Amino acid sequence: MSHTISNEGYKMSKHQLVQILLTLSLVLFTSCASRKHKDVSYLGNQINKEQPTLNIFTPKNKKFTNNPVLIFVHGGNWNSGDKKMYSFIGRNFAKRGITTVIAGYTLSPEASYDDMAKEIAKAVIWTKEHISDYNGNPNEIFLTGHSAGGHLIALIGTNPKYLEGKSIIKGIILNDAAGLDMKHYLEGIPPTNKNDYLTTWTNNPDEWKSASPIYFIDDQTPKMMIYLGSKTYNSIKVGNERFLAELNKYQPDVKPIILNKKHAPMVIQYIIPWSKRYKEIIEFVKK
Repeated sequence: MSHTISNEGYKMSKHQLVQILLTLSLVLFTSCASRKHKDVSYLGNQINKEQPTLNIFTPKNKKFTNNPVLIFVHGGNWNSGDKKMYSFIGRNFAKRGITTVIAGYTLSPEASYDDMAKEIAKAVIWTKEHISDYNGNPNEIFLTGHSAGGHLIALIGTNPKYLEGKSIIKGIILNDAAGLDMKHYLEGIPPTNKNDYLTTWTNNPDEWKSASPIYFIDDQTPKMMIYLGSKTYNSIKVGNERFLAELNKYQPDVKPIILNKKHAPMVIQYIIPWSKRYKEIIEFVKK
């Protein structure tokens, strides 16, 4: 592979950060259309203040009741990123009638991929049990994630060790997802301490397979929608191609939506309130 996933942590450049700050003025109006519930604990009694939490965005418009629910999981190469960066996603979906959960999770080196996946699975279970308190429909839960976040939602939606039943998830939207076949990738480029990969993946090939959603796709896998950047990293293209070939055995109608973008812009595009992605995803949710 010409690129390594270790280069796919999208730590934003100064130029990208400036773009975000300039664009924020375009989305400030969405705050009046939604309500934010900040740092909601989903792991029980939060004795440790460092435990990850959820931000929940609900529509203010009273016409939206018993709303579909979308859980977003951020990326960052499994060792970076913060849910606080993605309020624009929560607000832009909430103003359209989607109760939106932005999930935080423990990053490497404090956690392995397995720890992260278990936390995201607990976030889904918590949402199922409590989202009706936020005007969300617990029977209409969808997951979406970018990069490493795409890997984590695909993993808990396929590998049965994380959720007792996959039916809790009604659909999954992958956004330039990394790590869909980590076994294949790490066999070619074994993990080192660089980017905390030994902590994230271990040096055990059996763990690499357990970490790879591709090996757990079956007829119970939730319906999927896939976005892929035409200018993204080669390893992400390869992983998505392999994953899609397996997924199409069970979901033959799924075709990737290819966008003329690099990896980071695949999520940055959601800052624009009128992005077509919102309409496309809501159509998927409502089918």
